[in-house]
Amino acid sequence: MKTEHIDRPAILAEMNAAFYRYEQALITNDTAVLDELFWHDPRTVRYGAGENLYGIDAIRAFRTARSSQGLDRELVNTTITTFGDDMAVASTEFRREGSDKTGRQQQTWVKMASGWKIVAAHVSLMV
Repeated sequence: MKTEHIDRPAILAEMNAAFYRYEQALITNDTAVLDELFWHDPRTVRYGAGENLYGIDAIRAFRTARSSQGLDRELVNTTITTFGDDMAVASTEFRREGSDKTGRQQQTWVKMASGWKIVAAHVSLMV
């Protein structure tokens, strides 16, 4: 891929908007938006801090059962890179109040006909 196709300003702006929309939905436990932003497919994968979820149905079940308490967090070292017009990788670290652990989150996003969707995600905590 030619470097001029990486981080095109308009595509990067779209992806930043999608990423921060996801972040707002995450900390407010807006499960409808979280569901909207994941690819609705059995091949979607989300590796969490304590669970491995395969497919949109497993991801939905996890979101529905999860507590909505203590979701606020501070993001640090966020990096979003777009490749062409329809693929991006978002990486960030996060910290929650009252915890000395650093969390890490990485997502692969693909622009579908219905908009930007997370097709793979990984969340972990550094020990």
